[in-house]
Amino acid sequence: QVQLVESGGGLVQAGGSLRLSCAASGRTFNNYGMGWFRQAPGKEREFVAGTSWSDLNTYYANSVKGRFTVSRDNFKKTVNLQMNSLQPEDTAVYYCAAAANGQVYSSTTRYDYWGQGTQVTVSS
Repeated sequence: QVQLVESGGGLVQAGGSLRLSCAASGRTFNNYGMGWFRQAPGKEREFVAGTSWSDLNTYYANSVKGRFTVSRDNFKKTVNLQMNSLQPEDTAVYYCAAAANGQVYSSTTRYDYWGQGTQVTVSS
């Protein structure tokens, strides 16, 4: 029902910024909960940020709180992740995920759809 495609990853120096975008297709997108996850080599996929139907309903992992901002444009069917003050430990493949029940979860098992991922590399 939903397809997700991430974009905006790349190489950036420590202290720099990147903006990731997740483009979604499907009529029910506006009713889905959306999450951003990341996975570094040899590590488990971890929750980064999420948003429900409104930009006012947002959630962040402690490791990115104050540096990252998640937003959603239901008309454009996009979810964005603005990443500021990037550090080498932020290096990972970043994934966009959608939950059909409209809720945001920190667990990967609650999401129904996943994007292909986009690489973010932060140099020291």
